[in-house]
Amino acid sequence: MLKKYFGSRKKFRSLSSQQSHPHQKDQALSRNLSWPHLIALGVGAIVGTGIYTLVGVGADRAGPAVVIAFIIAGLICATAALGYAELSTLIPEAGGAYTYAYMAIGRHMAWIVGWSLILEYSLASSTVAVGWSAYLVGWLRSFGINLPAALLAGPHDGGIINLPAVIVALSIALLLTAGAKESATLTLALVILKLSALVLFVVLTMPAFHFEYYHPFMPYGFVSHISPDGKVRGVMAAAAILFFAFYGFDTVATAAEETKNPKRDLTIGIIGSMTISVLIYIGVAACLLGAAPFSEFIKSGEPLALILRNLHHETAAKWIAAAALVALPSVIMAMIYGQSRVFFVMARDHLLPPFLAKVNKHGTPSQVTLFTGIVIALIAGFFRLDELAELANAGTLVAFIAVGLSLIILRVREGERTRRFSCPFPFVIGSITVIGCLYLFTSLPLHTTIRFLLWNAIGLIFYGSYNLYKRKKQKSL
Repeated sequence: MLKKYFGSRKKFRSLSSQQSHPHQKDQALSRNLSWPHLIALGVGAIVGTGIYTLVGVGADRAGPAVVIAFIIAGLICATAALGYAELSTLIPEAGGAYTYAYMAIGRHMAWIVGWSLILEYSLASSTVAVGWSAYLVGWLRSFGINLPAALLAGPHDGGIINLPAVIVALSIALLLTAGAKESATLTLALVILKLSALVLFVVLTMPAFHFEYYHPFMPYGFVSHISPDGKVRGVMAAAAILFFAFYGFDTVATAAEETKNPKRDLTIGIIGSMTISVLIYIGVAACLLGAAPFSEFIKSGEPLALILRNLHHETAAKWIAAAALVALPSVIMAMIYGQSRVFFVMARDHLLPPFLAKVNKHGTPSQVTLFTGIVIALIAGFFRLDELAELANAGTLVAFIAVGLSLIILRVREGERTRRFSCPFPFVIGSITVIGCLYLFTSLPLHTTIRFLLWNAIGLIFYGSYNLYKRKKQKSL
């Protein structure tokens, strides 16, 4: 009965068979990543647009209470991270939440999760590319250089195309085809630079900290609601979009088949990157809100650099913007990496055309990586930042709900299997993940929910049509 509704489940393989690559040679990924690479991949994906750009969007919805919104979003992500940590060591295969759903629930649910992950990674990458473009514009203006406005925004914002966002997405996709280890090593260097810039921001803004900027602390209330000006406001409304600021650790799970020691390194990578990122986010957000009234930066695409300029730290503002320009691409790199691996595994499982599951001489799925980069470049070139972030969140929330359910189901059905990392109170953590993500999903604007459902309707039509095509092709042979 369950198989009828959820589809067949993928079978477990032993760790030894997983590590010996039970796939065709041209569909096997190279194992060359260790835990420092995974932490860099996780932090590289997490710390980015959420603190460099979206903190202003969150403050517009919650005021100074955006700090609480950061904590709520971080806690929900933390429960999901614990689930990922257990499942990634139980099932050290590429694909992340898609693979877990396939093994725990079934093929049909796996498709919905995989389709939602495609939305998450592609829109998250595009959002960061748009944010990177805003920092590039601000940085160049500080030197008196002004680029044509028509090439800095999509048609929705009165321009033609966001050309810098397109260029950065395509450039990173090309870099990723060189190999996972080379990309991860570059990401590690970018992450160190990025964290150094954020520490500098905290040091420079602490002397200007004023508690009065935190009053009134919660001007728009706690529950998500429509304000008189027609905007969605409240702490939970901010949490629903700032949720985007914390996810990215799930990218580590997609690297399972490229990790030297997945039973150890995946746990370190997921939990380590999440812990570092939460501490950085809360510290930077608290100092930002204490350095100026939130009304000063809510409309800025580069709030950190803006506040430093207002505090007369012109040189530091230029360096912060420069660091963002260099380091924000690490987020795009991690997200394109994650999406290409999800595409790759779905193709290897015959849910997508098999040519997407081919790897090059470096053991990298170059074709699907370049395809991913083109899609992300097109989205970044023509759409707005806030719309992209909210729609990406919807896809991630569905994936996290699937992880929470998979954690519970596999503890019941596969409880005797050895787990390198065991999530504490798995039924409680799994339930909190599911309920928390469902609540955040309902806090998203109605138009975002409608667009997400439309995206999945398109996905289900493709899924059904492709399965019908495969059956007809098999019958003709």
